[in-house]
Amino acid sequence: MSTNATTLTELLIRERPALLRLVQRILGSDSGAEDVIQSIWFKARGVDSGQPISNPRAYLYRLAANLATDHGRERTRRTRLLAEHYLWGPEEALSTEEQAMAQDELQRVLDAAEHLPEPTRTIFRLNRLQGMTQVEVAKRQGVSVTTVENHVRSALQRLAWARNGR
Repeated sequence: MSTNATTLTELLIRERPALLRLVQRILGSDSGAEDVIQSIWFKARGVDSGQPISNPRAYLYRLAANLATDHGRERTRRTRLLAEHYLWGPEEALSTEEQAMAQDELQRVLDAAEHLPEPTRTIFRLNRLQGMTQVEVAKRQGVSVTTVENHVRSALQRLAWARNGR
């Protein structure tokens, strides 16, 4: 292992609790934080020994922030794709007319999502689009898990109605 990699690995071990808190804060939850810490370790081990890193601590924290942001974006993208698959079903080749109808349907659902009443809209976004668990959403919003379940169910029902043009 290179000098830079050794320095970063040793620093990662010492700074792990603080880095974990940083990653959790960026992700908005504990979910995935350990995966990001492991990614930091892999990246740190692969750092070239060419030029010494002038500020290894700053380098490590920047690496953690960047990887956490990337992880959060990927999680949001995956959640959005799953939600689209859930709402629209498997992708099929559509005719021009079917594409226009699907676009109208999508627009109705997006409009309905934007017009969900608060706190239903916020709870739905946190749970279904940002990937937070219902327990995490309940803690963050200061409500019971049952309340979160009811808001998510209500949002899904309203979006299904919008999808069907009701």
